[in-house]
Amino acid sequence: MSPNLDFVKIYNAIEEIGPIRNPVLTTGTFDGVHKGHQKILSRIKEGAKKINGESILLTFHPHPRMVLFPEDNDLMLLNSQKEKLELLEAAGIDHVIIHPFTKKFSRLSSLEFVRGLLVNQIGVRKLVIGYNHHFGRNREGSLEHLLEHGEMYGFDVEEIPAQDIDNVDISSTKIRRALKEGEIQLANDFLGYEYMLNGEVVKGAGLGSQLGFPTANIKIEEKSKLLPANNVYAINAVINGKQHQGMLNIGVRPTLETNKDYQPSTSIEAHLFNFNESIYGQHVRIQLAGKIREEKKFSGLDELKEQLQKDKREAVQVLST
Repeated sequence: MSPNLDFVKIYNAIEEIGPIRNPVLTTGTFDGVHKGHQKILSRIKEGAKKINGESILLTFHPHPRMVLFPEDNDLMLLNSQKEKLELLEAAGIDHVIIHPFTKKFSRLSSLEFVRGLLVNQIGVRKLVIGYNHHFGRNREGSLEHLLEHGEMYGFDVEEIPAQDIDNVDISSTKIRRALKEGEIQLANDFLGYEYMLNGEVVKGAGLGSQLGFPTANIKIEEKSKLLPANNVYAINAVINGKQHQGMLNIGVRPTLETNKDYQPSTSIEAHLFNFNESIYGQHVRIQLAGKIREEKKFSGLDELKEQLQKDKREAVQVLST
């Protein structure tokens, strides 16, 4: 997936948008831009083409739950803002509005949201929503409200039923649960792409090189990004536009507990196959292809090295399928 965002027009508030030709719009947080989201995006593109219009996604930042429930620190996101925009670019959307979500904004009634923003600001001609979509103050707005508003203000409303999304009830919540349980293949099936982690390569302790498996230690660029369960994974890594196969360990490296200087903390370490370049300070994208095994404690470094050799063989097999 290319990080090129030249073809999608991005606005940081609804007020920034100018006149749009026959806008066909959908709205939501779209965290993950998963298969269910992709179905909706495809539908607004089709709708825009039919009426010689343009497709628009109205989304929000920060995530509404982070504003409405600031004391709840459990919500971790599937995408950083940059990742989400790249996925939307790949989906071929014409316009993306990232409107600031504030407590004041959350108090807009469903009528104020539709009349003040969708109609007066954007001039919506058609609105496409997913199954059981709610909006406005206390989520009071429903499909019935939208149909009434559409008739009143002259725009069409289309709901995509749940059974129309590949007969699977896909949600960001289900994907988060799968990742937390280490079920990366299930998460990828829901997403329609390999779950990604983006970050900077930083210096580590150098133990991997001593074992014959040098690793790139990754510092994730987004603090709210959801990390999958502590496991060893087969990965595709993208560095400077080139893809490399490898394996990734997410965890606390329990075998090192005997080291008096050891301080347990979650680390993200990637070993890339047939790769010996120095990439400190560089950006890397990790795409998780499959789970190899759970993290475990070994009796010593020799046993760990033997296991790493097994892990590599299995990773190669996963990546070849």
